[in-house]
Parts: sequence; structure tokens; C-alpha cells
Amino acid sequence: MEKEAREEEQVSEETQVKEELVEAEEEVSEEQTADEIEELLAEEPAGEAIETEEKVAPEEEEEAKPRRGKKKEEKEFVEERVYTIPLGKAWVRPRKKRAPRAMQMIKAFVTKHMKLDMRADVEEEKGELPKLIISNDVNERVWSRSIEKPPRKIRVRVAKDKDGNVTVFLAEGE
Repeated sequence: MEKEAREEEQVSEETQVKEELVEAEEEVSEEQTADEIEELLAEEPAGEAIETEEKVAPEEEEEAKPRRGKKKEEKEFVEERVYTIPLGKAWVRPRKKRAPRAMQMIKAFVTKHMKLDMRADVEEEKGELPKLIISNDVNERVWSRSIEKPPRKIRVRVAKDKDGNVTVFLAEGE
């Protein structure tokens, strides 16, 4: 009998705690600062504070984390083209050198077709050379079947920004 009574008390306490948590969560709005949240947590017992911290923390993390994808797309591109780069000649190389050769071929192709001048003719201009940036998606696609079997061709989207920097992305739908 005593065990049943204790269990009922625990169950009723748990339901009360859950109801208080629901009420506290409703009270917590996006406009409240971290100080106000800490005050709410200080009013509750320790066990409840842990549960609410877990529920409040993901919201704060979403606000704190910058989205990396948007930064890349926010850049204003002067010129943007889609190319299918043939990589079949990389297969002429020995098996263990094919994927690195395919990456070299991508760099050479983009440098040639986007008219990217990688060398400085005058010593004064050495500080501001344009960069060739290959995204991780392209790199992963080339290396997806290991070093021995790179793709025979790859479709990429190449964008040139105001500073002359060229970025290579994997084409849409690839």
C-alpha cells in the first residue's frame, strides 16, 4: 500500500512538473534575453532546470550558428557558367595517380576557360592575385570512387566574382 501511495505521489509530482515546464516554455519567448531565461531557471528546482536547458539550448544554437551556405551565395558574381569537364585522359595515368590528375585537369580547364591569370607580371601586383577555389562537393565527387576510378566527366558551375576570384561548384542536379 505504501509503495502504491508513493508511486501515485511521484506520478502526480511528475505531472505537475511537466505542467510547470509547459507553462514555463510558453512564457519563454524569442524576445527574452539570456538573463531572463537564467532567472526562470533559477526559480525552478535543479531537476527541472536541466530539462528546460535542454529545450532552450537548441533555439539559442540556431541563432548563434551562422549559415555557411548563404555567405557563399551572397557574393555578387560577375560571370557564371556551366561546363562539362572531360576527365577521360586522367585514366591514361597509373591507377594510383588518376584522381589527383583529374583534380589537376579541373584546375587547368577552369583557369583556361575563365581566363584566370595566376601569375603576376609586375612585382608590385603580387599581393592581389585572384584565387581558384574548388568546393568540397566537386572534390568529393572526383574522389567518390577512390583514387583509381575518378569519373570520366564532371558537370560544374563556375562563378567569377568582382575581385577576379573563381569558385567551382557542382552543377545543380548532380
